[in-house]
Amino acid sequence: MVGTKKISILGCRGIPGNHGGFETFAQRIALSLVERGWSVTVYCENYSCTEIFEETWKGVRLVQIPVPGASAKSTILFDWKSTLHAVGEKSLVLTLGYNTAIFSLLYRLKGIPNLINMDGLEWKRQKWNLPQRLWLYLNERLGCWFADHLIADHPVIADHLATRVPRQKITMIPYGADAIEKADPSLIEPYALLPNQYAIVIARPEPENNILEIVSAFSTRHRELKLVVLGNYYPDQNDYHAQVVNAASDEVIFTGGIYEQPVVEALRTYAQLYIHGHAVGGTNPSLVEAMAASSPILAHDNHFTRWVAGNQSAFFSDIESCSHQFDVLLNNETRLQAMGRHSLKRYQETFSADQELFAYEDLFLWAIANHQQVASPEKDLPDPSFVSTYKR
Repeated sequence: MVGTKKISILGCRGIPGNHGGFETFAQRIALSLVERGWSVTVYCENYSCTEIFEETWKGVRLVQIPVPGASAKSTILFDWKSTLHAVGEKSLVLTLGYNTAIFSLLYRLKGIPNLINMDGLEWKRQKWNLPQRLWLYLNERLGCWFADHLIADHPVIADHLATRVPRQKITMIPYGADAIEKADPSLIEPYALLPNQYAIVIARPEPENNILEIVSAFSTRHRELKLVVLGNYYPDQNDYHAQVVNAASDEVIFTGGIYEQPVVEALRTYAQLYIHGHAVGGTNPSLVEAMAASSPILAHDNHFTRWVAGNQSAFFSDIESCSHQFDVLLNNETRLQAMGRHSLKRYQETFSADQELFAYEDLFLWAIANHQQVASPEKDLPDPSFVSTYKR
């Protein structure tokens, strides 16, 4: 029997998070659940240990899994070891992502309820070669079959999953973000930046994030302010990164990866404009975090970002349209202030951390009760779509 208010979280590199969206999400939800009386276990990659060991961080149980290093093979090994450990925990399982969903068959065989956050359309990303895309496509299908319930972070993702499984097996909960109450302007000074004198883009340097298009558009002429490009691996890790650097004017600043959250919050808060180039995926956490900072948004025009950012934001589709938007928006104080107010309102209405966390907890409680009812039927349970409004 699965324990009430007991959950294991797999699929991220671990917490405390300093890698990306899933780590930030896992940390936020784990700490929130602990405060609300849950027993929470998070599985963590560990490159220095040789055996599995456990420790506690802020009330969260961390299971450290030894892996040889950061690579695709190591990630698969990490997921496999984590799954083998989790099947003995007798707790609800939340799996973040479907990259190794084939392992979820073990939960099915052991009668352990497993919810999968299906994230975006990972198999469509340009960075993967054909065998990798086939692996991801297969695991998306397997995740749909093996999971007890699917979580979509965006209506378009929910619609896509509904072509694989019945709609009642899907709950849509978008990513949330903590409100930014105050950001320290001194934290941007080491980058030779002044408040409201720069625009910023925060993304991995990959083609589907349109970094080359953004940098090229900004660099078509002198702008009299800076473009900050925050992301790891520049300047010469591969040909694409080199293209981005070569396209940049002397007003473009490459900061590299920055993982100190207060610094990133300050960079967002004091930017004149936030540029979001992601073309693939659902609700992007970085975009939501920018909206929480009241940032005016210029985003790539696709059905994912249109829904998240809202129609009062600005959009581009190529270098020419992006350059035109820079011409229209930069230093346009009235327009930017209106866009910033819209961002904050959209965040407060749909993407606050409380709404996200309450929706997840409601779904977790439903899944545990549903599992217990299957084991010992007593009464009908409501359809899980009741949490799709993600509000209390």
